[in-house]
Amino acid sequence: MTIYWIYSAVFILSMSLVLTTTPFVRHLALTFNRLDAPSARKVHQQPVARLGGVAIFGATLASVVGLWSVGALSLLPQESLGTSLLLLWGGVGFFLVGFADDLLDLSAFSRLGMQSAISGGLWCYGVRIESLALPGFSPVDLGWLSLPITVLWLAGVVNAINWMDGLDGLASGISAIAAAVLFGLSVAAHQPETALLGVALLGSLIGFLYYNYSPASIFMGDGGSYFIGFMLASLCLVGPQRLDSSVATLLPLAILAVPLGDMVCVIVARLYHQQSPFSADNRHFHHRLLQWGLSHKSAVWVMYALTLMTSSLTFVWLGFVSGWFVVGELLLLLSGLTGWLLRTAFLMSGPDVVGDKVIWFSGNR
Repeated sequence: MTIYWIYSAVFILSMSLVLTTTPFVRHLALTFNRLDAPSARKVHQQPVARLGGVAIFGATLASVVGLWSVGALSLLPQESLGTSLLLLWGGVGFFLVGFADDLLDLSAFSRLGMQSAISGGLWCYGVRIESLALPGFSPVDLGWLSLPITVLWLAGVVNAINWMDGLDGLASGISAIAAAVLFGLSVAAHQPETALLGVALLGSLIGFLYYNYSPASIFMGDGGSYFIGFMLASLCLVGPQRLDSSVATLLPLAILAVPLGDMVCVIVARLYHQQSPFSADNRHFHHRLLQWGLSHKSAVWVMYALTLMTSSLTFVWLGFVSGWFVVGELLLLLSGLTGWLLRTAFLMSGPDVVGDKVIWFSGNR
């Protein structure tokens, strides 16, 4: 029972730290003109402070190290503490790369090179994908392919989360859902190292979402998205990926299906149109939702629902919940979309009142 009190303390401490430090970080960003300016491909109309990732990073790190310093974490297995500290060091590295980009506007290739270097270093210390386990097949040992696949996974997830940060509250909300799922799986599978970091990250994301949800008063910046992306990717490697299950390899893919699917589709579209895969555009799924007529908040909630639905598959595959749970989520999502379509159809074909006259208009208004 003690371990759950530790998780609760880490969550509350992390969330409280973000809630109290984010206004200070925002003040510093405004003072030193670290703002995200509006552009043709961005939704916000006024400059918004960035660097919110400083609060997320600091709260996650401080909540774990703080309890460790007072001896509370000594109740956890020592091997889990070693893994947790290793992942936190990796998180520091990725945060610094993103923070440097926030301040200096690094090139895409320099960012990718540093991400690959940090990922390769972590691979040397055991944070790696060693085998693939798929339903109906025997586990496949990757051998020398473990290194490039691990680097591709860590850097890929980091950039996928970074690309999700296109609407207020989108990246932070999706990441919070993924962190909550990772925490739940870790507790069910008795993996304290991933549970500890997962709940610390969840607390900081919930606290930051208070300021980041539409209309956002601060953005996380690359420092925040890089740190969050690495934590989620690495927690998948030392958590679900190491479960003795035929679906072990599918679990991380389901948890992060929305950001990864979006990234793959965008890269393919850019290459098809003979553009650089790193060029910014409006081809992301959340941009498509806005183009289809959804409001800012509606588009964000659709992305939340999709993330929750794909993540829930992990509990079904491991036998923790019934498949009807995901079916229920799908029905709720479809009913919400149906309600939006009916509302849109009514607004586009309903009456306009001008003076005392009622004027009916078609969808080509």
